[in-house]
Amino acid sequence: MNLEDQYDRIYKYVFFHLHDRHAAEDLTQEVFLRFLGSRTYQDENRQLQYLYTIARKLCTQYFRDRMITYSLDETIENPGMEGFEPLLLQRISLIDASRFAAYRKLKSILKKIRNEIEKEERDG
Repeated sequence: MNLEDQYDRIYKYVFFHLHDRHAAEDLTQEVFLRFLGSRTYQDENRQLQYLYTIARKLCTQYFRDRMITYSLDETIENPGMEGFEPLLLQRISLIDASRFAAYRKLKSILKKIRNEIEKEERDG
C-alpha cells in the first residue's frame, strides 16, 4: 500500500470529524507520523485500518483537549472559586498529549492567570 495514496482518505476522515481545515491538516500529519513511528504494528495488510484507528484516537483526543481548555478558561475567568489550584492541577493531569503540547497549554494557562492577577491588582 502506498501511504501517499491514503493521505487524502485520512484527511477527509479527520476533516469530517473536526470541521476545521488547519486542525485536520495537523492531525492528519500526526496520524502518519505516529504510524511511521509505531513499533507495535505488524504488517498484516491492514495498514489503512490502522491509520483510521490512529485518526479516530487523535480526533477523540483533540475534542478532549478542547473540552479541558474550555473548562480551564471558565475556571480562570472566575479566579475567586474555592479550590482553584487543585482543580487546575486535576485538569492539567487529564491532558494526554506530548510533553511539548502539555507545556504549551500550561504556559497559556499561566499567562491567563497572570493577566487576571494583574487586572485584579489594577482594579484594586
